[in-house]
Amino acid sequence: MVPEETSDAVALLQQLIAIPSFSREETAAADFLERYIEIKGYVASRKENNIWILSSGFDQSRPTILLNSHIDTVKPVAGWVRDPLRPTIENGRIYGLGSNDAGASVVSLLHAFFYLTQKKQAYNLIFAASAEEEVSGKNGIETLLQELPKIDFAIVGEPTEMNLAVAEKGLMVLDCVAIGKAGHAARNEGENAIYKALEDVSWFKNYVFKNKSDLLGEVKMTVTQINAGTQHNVVPDKCSFVVDVRSNEMYSNQEILNIILKQVSCNVQARSTRLSSTATPLNHAIVKRGLELNRSLFGSPTLSDQSLMPFPSLKMGPGQSARSHTADEFILLDEIAEAIEIYIQLLDGLEI
Repeated sequence: MVPEETSDAVALLQQLIAIPSFSREETAAADFLERYIEIKGYVASRKENNIWILSSGFDQSRPTILLNSHIDTVKPVAGWVRDPLRPTIENGRIYGLGSNDAGASVVSLLHAFFYLTQKKQAYNLIFAASAEEEVSGKNGIETLLQELPKIDFAIVGEPTEMNLAVAEKGLMVLDCVAIGKAGHAARNEGENAIYKALEDVSWFKNYVFKNKSDLLGEVKMTVTQINAGTQHNVVPDKCSFVVDVRSNEMYSNQEILNIILKQVSCNVQARSTRLSSTATPLNHAIVKRGLELNRSLFGSPTLSDQSLMPFPSLKMGPGQSARSHTADEFILLDEIAEAIEIYIQLLDGLEI
């Protein structure tokens, strides 16, 4: 146990909850965290609303591990009984917006960093708190990584009950448009764009990609929005729909898009192909030590900043994913204490 680090981490989390930090509105939280780090005696660097610290004696000849989590939150959903921006401790829980996703990871990783850098390690360590994660924004981790030295491995703090997400599904959102010809609904006129779209919607529902992942399963495609028509008596000449695609590590998003374009007749435009699926080698030293600590391995269906990291990484943090983005979000005090202890056990004296 590291009671001093845990006590400080809990106090910091309470302070961060009280500062609104919705995606793209994190300036006040970044200001506060930057001051907090400097008060602790470290030199904080900053770009936009991303804050980071390098371990002392940083040596480019040694491997570098990044500890990263995000300071932005979603906006509170309907149903909160408590004030989402007023941290409250009840029955061993801290309630507040962003407490579970991902404030507890931020404060636990930061205080593990403070502890681990008190003695020399065989690697460099970087702590980084990033912005815009919840919206996959351009001024978040992508901007931050441009400023950092070469990274050999990253631990991304997200609620996983301190188990190791060694693979993560990617995301691609498709805007699809079927084009028909307008006509009067009372007569045999026009070409109904809805009917044309339904053929492609059926394909998205039923198509199975050949390569299945042991950890992430199949590529998953889901039609989530559809829009067509102007009034009841006009055959629609346009039908648009949106497809949510969750990729596994067996395909790049571009490869999936190429397959789709060959199979459907509608116009398809990907909003982005940059949010890739990730998978970490299971023989990596950090993964092996995690198994020695009786942590389980799994593949995560949800997206994080891992998708934008072009180096090995895993997702690991206190809390439960099911609590994220919910009313009366909370984290257990014991989960923060456990997280700091496990992060330290995972990394202290490690050689990669």
